[in-house]
Amino acid sequence: MMKRTLFSVFVIFIVWSILDFVIHGVFLQSTYEATAHLWRPMEEMNMPLMYFVTLAYTACFVVIYGVFVTEKSLSTGIKFGGLFGLAAGIMGFGSYSYMPIPLSLAWSWFAGILVELIVAGALVGTIMKPEGKSS
Repeated sequence: MMKRTLFSVFVIFIVWSILDFVIHGVFLQSTYEATAHLWRPMEEMNMPLMYFVTLAYTACFVVIYGVFVTEKSLSTGIKFGGLFGLAAGIMGFGSYSYMPIPLSLAWSWFAGILVELIVAGALVGTIMKPEGKSS
């Protein structure tokens, strides 16, 4: 189980890093440029810290699934990821409540987080399901 847990963390971390680049670096780039006064310049951003936070978040996601989900399957992983995504995605609206970001950005964060966590749920459900078990 430890090998599957570590492999899940590795795979999800890589996939989230790619999705973060696509979501934030491509789709939301113009929104971030339009609200540049709210963000640190790229040269001041702490990328090692961002990757560490993503890795820690990934590990928590996988360990919570591993410890608390008894029926490990693709279907259960997607449901877990969806619920986790709804909870985490709502935080985009929390940021909207105290930061002068556009409402469209809060919705984009919500959707992006939901997609990332559903994908992560599918991955963890597939990787951590018992040998020989279908779906």
